[in-house]
Amino acid sequence: MNIKLRVLIVGLVGLSFQTLFAQQDPQFTQYMYNTLSVNPAYAGSRGHASAIGVLRSQWVGLDGAPRTQTFSLDTPIGEHVGLGLAIANDELGPSKETYLDLNFSYTIMTSDTRKLSFGLKGGGRFLDIDFSKGNAQSEDVLFQNNVSEFLPTLGAGVYWHNDRNYLGFSIPNLFTDQTYDDIQQTVAAERLHLFIIGGIVTDLSSTTKFKPAFLVKSVTGAPLIVDLSANFMFYEKLRLGLSYRWDDSVSGLAGFQITPQLLVGYSYDYTTTELQRFNTGSHEITMRFDLISKTKKIKSPRFF
Repeated sequence: MNIKLRVLIVGLVGLSFQTLFAQQDPQFTQYMYNTLSVNPAYAGSRGHASAIGVLRSQWVGLDGAPRTQTFSLDTPIGEHVGLGLAIANDELGPSKETYLDLNFSYTIMTSDTRKLSFGLKGGGRFLDIDFSKGNAQSEDVLFQNNVSEFLPTLGAGVYWHNDRNYLGFSIPNLFTDQTYDDIQQTVAAERLHLFIIGGIVTDLSSTTKFKPAFLVKSVTGAPLIVDLSANFMFYEKLRLGLSYRWDDSVSGLAGFQITPQLLVGYSYDYTTTELQRFNTGSHEITMRFDLISKTKKIKSPRFF
């Protein structure tokens, strides 16, 4: 993509482009299956060890668009404690960020069926920016010093849940260190992120479950981002759904419970902003494997 076309894209998408592209944590369409990436209090809440991998390519066809890969593993330790490990790699233009976080949760019973979990996460991220890569809008960018730093992360969250519904609030990183700003093409202070996530599962019939869910992301100095989704699960095997990201995209979601332990999911995002003229959409693949012993089998697949 040449310089003139890149400048044109920035002008067309304006503030919405800045909201989605600059100074943001990685975003996921299948957030309902990847909750540990949003809230550390989720660690161990499934009652057994689970491993999740996600591959996301955003705005395919647009040079320098985000590409993200994540892996997480979490498990309960005893009755009240959960532990988790989360690793993520996020590439945007000339920048690459690698996250490594340990998650801890402590759970108390608030009723016979409902639990309240408190979570903390700590770790760090490796920020690497090579200004010789990507597309520069001005010669000044080419003469900026490359960046290679390790920055600490500290986050917290709460997660109120039972087997049928959940509600969570979290701040993934309390530190406002450095990050890459693709609009200004320079290093800037990372903005504070706040997440609210929730969902409920209802039985429509003996073979069909319905789950609406939402994710609200508030970033300091940027408009609110709202994701709304509706998923159906048929015969505890097939999952189909739709999702809408406010003023940004509509998505189709599908998943298949290949075995009681293995879930594979896919989503496709169609961009609804002016950016649709310059990309062919976003793709996301999720794989979740539940590490279950022979003595503790799943009665039915969990919807979250």
